[in-house]
Amino acid sequence: QVQLVESGGDLVQPGGSLRLSCAASGIIFRRYAMGWYRQAPGKQRELVAAITCGGVTNYADSVKGRFTISRDNAKNTVYVQMNNLKPEDTARYYCNAKIVTMDYWGKGTLVTVSS
Repeated sequence: QVQLVESGGDLVQPGGSLRLSCAASGIIFRRYAMGWYRQAPGKQRELVAAITCGGVTNYADSVKGRFTISRDNAKNTVYVQMNNLKPEDTARYYCNAKIVTMDYWGKGTLVTVSS
């Protein structure tokens, strides 16, 4: 059974930082491209950051220079370091694992940026 479990979401003030983690099980993690998506209330889910099996990264324009995605294949975990957080970063953040036609999602972790 495939499981993606996100953690690290919290309430943080503007300008603050958080690191989200996603622990994967039930898949050969190193073979999967991993991504972080987010969905704010009333909005569509959007890609935040992604990392390929080989470590190539891709970011949404809105988070470039502030967020960094990384993966630890030995721990079956993908991270996103989020710095200089803004109120518009408030959303539920979801982990995604993808290989060819297989696509798995976690249940998400809530990030709230507010003073």
